Amino acid sequence: MEIILKGLEETKKFGIKLGKMLKSEDIVCLNGDLGAGKTTLTKSIGLGLGVTDYITSPTFALINEYTGRVPVYHFDVYRLENVDELYDLGFDEYFYGKGVSIIEWAEKIEKLLPKERIVLDIEKGKAIDERRINIRGYGDRYIEILKELEKN
Repeated sequence: MEIILKGLEETKKFGIKLGKMLKSEDIVCLNGDLGAGKTTLTKSIGLGLGVTDYITSPTFALINEYTGRVPVYHFDVYRLENVDELYDLGFDEYFYGKGVSIIEWAEKIEKLLPKERIVLDIEKGKAIDERRINIRGYGDRYIEILKELEKN
């Protein structure tokens, strides 16, 4: 499924809608070039999950944790040099824990990701604030989320 978001307000609405659908143990993978809007989308998903703290990119920490209606684990693996760093963090406790994991640059850790997940590939569009998002769902739960998103 592909959607086009025209501006920050549409991105915010989309992210909030997706965030409201998510529940414990969900995995959201965000891929795209620098400046594509991964962190902006994460902030909106966080709003939909009830996060009131300011969400920032955990580029240097690898992970930030936030409190919402469920815990939110925000990964940014852009600077990850070795997957052992994720093992040291106990990534599997996050991925299979009580919260929602949102992973920026997820393609870098493809082999470690759970088979069932939702993947959003983000590209800059023709206009300055336009984004094209290709969304794929793996597993029944995520296919249902895609169907709900299509109803927009």
